[in-house]
Amino acid sequence: MDHSSHTTSSSSPESHIMNMAFHTSITDNLFSEAWTPKTTGQYAGACIFLIVLAIIHRVLTAFKSIQDAKWHRAEKARVIVVARAEGNSVQSGLVGDAKTAGAVANAESMRSGNKREGEEEGNPWTAPWRFSTELPRAGLSTVVIGVGYLLMLAVMTFNVGYFLSVLAGVFVGELAFGRIHKHGDH
Repeated sequence: MDHSSHTTSSSSPESHIMNMAFHTSITDNLFSEAWTPKTTGQYAGACIFLIVLAIIHRVLTAFKSIQDAKWHRAEKARVIVVARAEGNSVQSGLVGDAKTAGAVANAESMRSGNKREGEEEGNPWTAPWRFSTELPRAGLSTVVIGVGYLLMLAVMTFNVGYFLSVLAGVFVGELAFGRIHKHGDH
């Protein structure tokens, strides 16, 4: 497609040709045409917003890591009681019938470090699916990824100020909260 016949002006609302090289214009759209700085002060405000948004992204990433660790600890502490009616030897001192005593013995066996059937260390598929854990995990992941995509869109404007603002926010956020999140998260 030949774009040589089109004239582009940053003040023209009809110009939709994206500049594919880094530039320093202060009138680049940020997320929508309604959010287009027209003055240096508005541009500085957009850059400060991007710095804060990038810091929020790092905070959310750290918070997600903390929550994942909390959910993992809660799952490891959770005891699944399986009652067996036949063939259980019950130690003296346990109260209840054979079913209850077998369940208590099985629960104590699991607490003492015995793995559940099919359980492997570090395998995420061994934990049962729980609505109370998976709903907040999915919601938090959606927010973290959504904020990350907003930052990516700001960088994709190829505006030097927006790009450096995102980098500055990531730097400050990582400096403050980087030690919290586990390795491998973005």
